[in-house]
Amino acid sequence: MRLSVQRIRTLSLAVTLFGTVPLLRAQTAPSLADCAAIGSDGERLACYDRAAGRAVAPPSGDEPAVSPPGAAQPAAVAGGLRAPPSLIDAAWGFGPSSSRYTIDLYNQNYLLIGRYTDNLNTAPYSPVFAAAGQPESLDDIEAKFQISFKIRLWTTEDRRWGVWAGYTQQSQWQVYNDDISRPFRETNYMPELFASWRPGIELGGLHWNLLNVGYTHQSNGRTDLLSRSWDRIIATFGFERENFALLAKAWYPFNYEDDNPRITDFYGYGSLTAIYKWRDHSFSLMGRGSIANGKGAAAFTWMSPRLLGPLRAYVQAFAGYGESLIDYNWNQNTIGAGVALNDAL
Repeated sequence: MRLSVQRIRTLSLAVTLFGTVPLLRAQTAPSLADCAAIGSDGERLACYDRAAGRAVAPPSGDEPAVSPPGAAQPAAVAGGLRAPPSLIDAAWGFGPSSSRYTIDLYNQNYLLIGRYTDNLNTAPYSPVFAAAGQPESLDDIEAKFQISFKIRLWTTEDRRWGVWAGYTQQSQWQVYNDDISRPFRETNYMPELFASWRPGIELGGLHWNLLNVGYTHQSNGRTDLLSRSWDRIIATFGFERENFALLAKAWYPFNYEDDNPRITDFYGYGSLTAIYKWRDHSFSLMGRGSIANGKGAAAFTWMSPRLLGPLRAYVQAFAGYGESLIDYNWNQNTIGAGVALNDAL
């Protein structure tokens, strides 16, 4: 049968289009590597279906949006319930859905109802007592508390970058000393301004999920013989794995020789803090100091599960130099117990 010219042209066009479909699909189909980089389980499965040429069902309304590589990823789903995010992501709001501007807890917030020291430091106060005509009268048991919060001032859409301001205030209070009208023995004020970044890099089984770089000023707000202050440029590196986190700090100090000479002999140039959470208990261990001078400090804390609302039982032990700025060159062992709201993560 002889085909007309028009039918031949139609058949030729159909063959051409049919042969082009596989080529178009090959050009648009994602690679397996592209699919593997997707954090969402549903989106990743749909990507593999597209790569295999299978029909892809439309995503449900509950499917979370795909985050760019390196951003904080949603935790795996088990038993229909979403697991808690990482310790660092939760503390620093690295999740893409976190509030852009937020006020949150920062360092540990606690109240030690009783804190005992085995080596009371009265030396800085001797001239003050002498000038007032009073005997040196300080109790070796006092209260201690800390208030700490941070404010995010700016962040990117994926929340991986941010600018924060922080404030921490720690006080030692002679609340049981009615002989000298229960004064605050020492209060340290520490405002901070720093930039934060979530690297999202795996190093030796640990996930490097935090880098903070900024400026810190710390002082006790006093004058003359009792004045203590210093300024630092501080970098904080945060690593984690499941319920374990490691915070490494390095600092460059300046403006300190007048008020507290040789403070670096006792505080050193950095600190290392390990945090472990187990069955809603929280444990931390901090170490810092100067290896060259053989001086430093260690601090251990334990926090219980919640007892009353957000409050948890809290125990803090300290050994070494510099529990506060007035004691920067004073060696002592202390232990205290009370309640707390949060740990460092």
